[in-house]
Amino acid sequence: MLEGKATVEDTDMPAKMQLQATSAASRALDRFDVLDCRSIAAHIKKEFDTAHGPGWQCVVGCSFGCYFTHSKGSFIYFKLESLRFLVFKGMSDDQEQPLPLPPC
Repeated sequence: MLEGKATVEDTDMPAKMQLQATSAASRALDRFDVLDCRSIAAHIKKEFDTAHGPGWQCVVGCSFGCYFTHSKGSFIYFKLESLRFLVFKGMSDDQEQPLPLPPC
């Protein structure tokens, strides 16, 4: 098990789910080389899909940018060792409630 502790930088997840995310990341780092970000992300995604239903996304790396829409209570961004982790459950189109546009 890794010695380092995860630092949560932003989240709207319940505390128990945050712990699941950081623990899944720690297990993935024990299993895969730190440079194999794709396998690390896939491992975390599969754990969350199994535990919380399909639709989870995971991004892992040293530096990345993103823009996304997530389901309420399903987002966490944290760092562990030298990597950053973004885990969230995406919203389907039928879940989104776009604001009505004002008339022209």
